Amino acid sequence: MTWSTGLLGFAAGLLISVATAPVGVSGAVFLLPVQISVLGVPSPAVTPTNLLYNVVAGPGALLRHHRAGTLRGPLTRLLVLGTVPGVVVGAVIRVFAVPGPTVFRLLIAVLLLPLGSWLCLRTLRRATRTAPERELPARAVTRLAMAVGVAGGIYGIGGGSLLGPILVGRGMPVARVAPAALAATFVTSAVGAGTYALLSLTTTGDIAPYWSLGLACGLGGLCGGYLGARLQPRLPETALRLLLGVLALGVGGLYAVQILR
Repeated sequence: MTWSTGLLGFAAGLLISVATAPVGVSGAVFLLPVQISVLGVPSPAVTPTNLLYNVVAGPGALLRHHRAGTLRGPLTRLLVLGTVPGVVVGAVIRVFAVPGPTVFRLLIAVLLLPLGSWLCLRTLRRATRTAPERELPARAVTRLAMAVGVAGGIYGIGGGSLLGPILVGRGMPVARVAPAALAATFVTSAVGAGTYALLSLTTTGDIAPYWSLGLACGLGGLCGGYLGARLQPRLPETALRLLLGVLALGVGGLYAVQILR
């Protein structure tokens, strides 16, 4: 890794995490296309590299939430209980069933386009809705977390970027969801990165994470995550949700166009 690549990775992690941490998203879902298209990380090594980013970046926002006393509660335990086994399954699927870059770009588009639409539509509908929405029961939350953990293991996003908007869309406040989703992302990313490192010992190809680049991006995310969590009470929630939705739609659309060319 060159110095310019490391600085670019640090800057990308910093800027992305500042914008995403306030709503419980580590930013890995947006860092993923940057690693592929700009930093040149090959597939499938890009997935564990992204998980490594989550591991390094996570403590920044979590430290702020811990100081604010918002990490306590059953939601964090429910999310971790579901996402941890899911991310291991996702890592195995990613290595043995989804190795090609073209298929991977398709999966990115399939992931981000619905996610962006969900964020935008739910935000706009919530702005005009007066009746409160019903929250998911505990068992449904754990099952959802397991399914999202599988997706996170495949895409290298930890799962928080999916859990956050789904739970908030179902009526949970962002202040409650954000710390729990970030905690689940941190734990599952650590497990996922370790799973990929073990798989790299028995499988040929670019399976192991790019350690230097993952650490550089993660250090940027560490700083940005702390700042983003600190800014959460001061930022307009509706604007942040719409911004995340537009970013997801833009990145997903870009990869969809590249596939069709």
